[in-house]
Amino acid sequence: MAGSPLPRRAPPGPAARASPSGAALHPAAIRPRHAVDPGRAASAPMTAPPVQLPATAAASGRRTGLILAACCVSQFMTVLDASVVNVALPVIAEELGFSRDGLQWVNSAYTIAVCGFLLLGGRLADLYGQRRMFLCGIALFTAASAVGGLADDPGLLIAARAFQGLGAAVMTPATLAVLGTTFTRPAERARAYGAWGAASGAAGAVGVLVGGVIAQWFSWRWSLLINVPIGLALLAAVRWVVPAAPGRDRVRLDVAGAATVTLGLMALVYGIAESPAYGWGDPRIAGSLIASAVLLGTFLALQARPGRQPLVPLGIFRNRTVSAANLVAFFSIAALFSTFYFLTLMLQQVLGYSPLRTGLSYLPLSLGIAAGGFGIAPHLPRTGPRPVLLGGLSMAACGLLWLSAAGPDATFAADLLGPTLLLGVGMGAVINATTNAATHGLPAHQAGLASGLLNTTRQLGSALGLVVLATVAGSRISHGLASGEGTVDAYSAGYGLALSTAALFTAAALPAALAVPVRRGSRPSRGTGHKLSA
Repeated sequence: MAGSPLPRRAPPGPAARASPSGAALHPAAIRPRHAVDPGRAASAPMTAPPVQLPATAAASGRRTGLILAACCVSQFMTVLDASVVNVALPVIAEELGFSRDGLQWVNSAYTIAVCGFLLLGGRLADLYGQRRMFLCGIALFTAASAVGGLADDPGLLIAARAFQGLGAAVMTPATLAVLGTTFTRPAERARAYGAWGAASGAAGAVGVLVGGVIAQWFSWRWSLLINVPIGLALLAAVRWVVPAAPGRDRVRLDVAGAATVTLGLMALVYGIAESPAYGWGDPRIAGSLIASAVLLGTFLALQARPGRQPLVPLGIFRNRTVSAANLVAFFSIAALFSTFYFLTLMLQQVLGYSPLRTGLSYLPLSLGIAAGGFGIAPHLPRTGPRPVLLGGLSMAACGLLWLSAAGPDATFAADLLGPTLLLGVGMGAVINATTNAATHGLPAHQAGLASGLLNTTRQLGSALGLVVLATVAGSRISHGLASGEGTVDAYSAGYGLALSTAALFTAAALPAALAVPVRRGSRPSRGTGHKLSA
């Protein structure tokens, strides 16, 4: 069945070009290869910072401020790079000679590398030192950005994006471990986590804006080359202000566990992320999912064997608070990053916004995320994460339902400003509270592991959430077109239904939030504080 054309009201900008041909019933019909794809921002790391860590050096005043700034800038950079090149994909394809199928790997290489190596990156920070791995991650990310920005061959650009993802996977857990060793007082730590969470969420939202500006006024290469001066400045700053923390070199790395979990996660993310394009029955998708099941099953069996030093001590999952925080993260990030994708399509294909205007429309959402993360920080040490999670999830669900009602005649002031602010404030609070709860009761030497675990959960949630919402929206669009509904109205209804489904994802996180303790000083949840092996 031939694919239906996109609404003609969309501007001729690169992010609004027609999707590849395909059946309207298929989710790929609403996933244009050359469209702005903020859903890919899900690949970006959003890890939990550590708790209960001793300070390694007396750092105060200006030094702690510089440490916080370095951690937030690095996080902003890695999240931004997940989506900033999307607007320029048509230009990249023309200049470097990409095929349509090959072009998707500019994003997929980054996504798969981040998710596959993140758990290992967190464990490396625990074993070999946070500062050391932070510097290694920055150096690798910066070098890969330079190679990608200068690439004149499709294969070289894809390889550079994969190494960017590897650098991000090493850098991010170490970054949050550094914050934990620097900010030891609960109130200070909550504010630091709020700043980090605001940087994460805001970068995901403003990636569209930055990409639009670069695509319109500069070369696509600057979407990668801009990381080089920032990365060099970060290297100098981290070497200067971050004190060295001892690693645990006497503990051997679980090589078999690292290999099986990394390959298993990469296969799983590939299968989920590419299923809308190829279908679940395609041998590539089915084969990757089967391989993932075998590899991850082998990994769990290896970790459960007695007498070994596992990569992931399975006792971590007996901590009910940690498990609940990961469930909240799964559903909330599935909703948030899927919203980035469908809101962008709605703005461009239904309301006719240009890429640059679309990016500017994300400013209230970005500011809301920052306000929610910072605003709740002073209260977290007193209340604990649970009431913050319940309130933030409820606000986000209401914002999504409100946003889903916007139709073809919507205006920014009346129909978009309010719900995006509400969604942003709610999600900002949830990100901060989740990062506080995610390492509840864990020892200091598992800080990076807990960060990597939470980030991996978020990657999987965002990837699976986008697939589910794409299926829902594609079905509604096809039904509307088949029944004679106008093209703009059909797409508007499909995207609105996707946003309503995102609200259901947010609501699904509420029961898990109830398992998180009310106060930090209250009696720990059952399972908290288990002694875990290294």
